[in-house]
Amino acid sequence: MNRRTMILAGVASLSAQAQPQGGPGSAKEQVAKAERGFAASMAKRDAAVFASFLSDEAVFLGNNPAQPALRGKPAVAAGWKGFFEGPAAPFSWDPDIIEVLDSGKLALSSGPVKDSKGKSIARFTSIWRLEGDGQWRVIFDRGCPVCKCG
Repeated sequence: MNRRTMILAGVASLSAQAQPQGGPGSAKEQVAKAERGFAASMAKRDAAVFASFLSDEAVFLGNNPAQPALRGKPAVAAGWKGFFEGPAAPFSWDPDIIEVLDSGKLALSSGPVKDSKGKSIARFTSIWRLEGDGQWRVIFDRGCPVCKCG
């Protein structure tokens, strides 16, 4: 293999890797797409799709520190089952912050949670991991109520 072929092969290899920050196809864009798909599962009332975005090791923390965390995909799916009952979603969310480690393996997403009337009621923060099958899945999640200041 000549030097030019080696350089071109190296460039192709780098291009194939997930780019952490910005641009179409970047890890940041992939996480945004995953987060929005995760949120869409609630709007579409599809608990099975919701569960597909959960890592087997997912840990979901509640608002109440005395409430135990939901640990593992089955526990999180069961704990969220009630949110999928009824014809309308009780809340929605959309990320306004997404950051990805330079390694392209972990990401944070955060944004407002709104009730069914569009009123901001909380803020979510999720940690995503790029798993072995190439899919981004939630490993940690926590919602915090909106501050009722003033």
